[in-house]
Amino acid sequence: MASLPERDEQIVHAHAGLIHRVVLASHDRGQVPDLEEVLDQAENNGWVQLVVAVRRILAGARGEDLMHGLDDEDRVVVDAILRGIQDPSTLPDPQAGADPAMAASGLASIIHAAGTGQSEALQWAAQMAEQMYQAGGDMTRLSAIIRPMINGERDRGRLTRGMGEQGRQLVDGILEELAKLEEQ
Repeated sequence: MASLPERDEQIVHAHAGLIHRVVLASHDRGQVPDLEEVLDQAENNGWVQLVVAVRRILAGARGEDLMHGLDDEDRVVVDAILRGIQDPSTLPDPQAGADPAMAASGLASIIHAAGTGQSEALQWAAQMAEQMYQAGGDMTRLSAIIRPMINGERDRGRLTRGMGEQGRQLVDGILEELAKLEEQ
């Protein structure tokens, strides 16, 4: 994959599955029979403008006007899709996932803000938990502990019960970041 700024690279890795599906479907819609379900689910989770842009890409649009009305994260995803259509070697590894250290920091920030009663952070946490739940594996387990962490749970044993090594490492990172935030 081409070298991107760290934040953009994390966004691309977080959306690697969608990016791959859209690139495949842009060449042959039959290769991705679940794409409409994925797009409907993304739309229901608040990614309305991204889904509009993806549907336009699937209809053949490739111009800069695709970026109008998109936030920064959506722009990164659409750009990765367009680059992937032109050059498949730019596609992210869908198995690699996001960097756990960066994910831990971002998750901890949202959990901390939600724990202080910030309504927007509570909404983000709920959306994240829903997406994690649907991802399966350790992410499903992580979705179940978001609310307890917002409410102040910090017991590693309780929070990581039933998780694999990667899940435990991510929770450890979140707990470390939460400790830093709570010291401030």
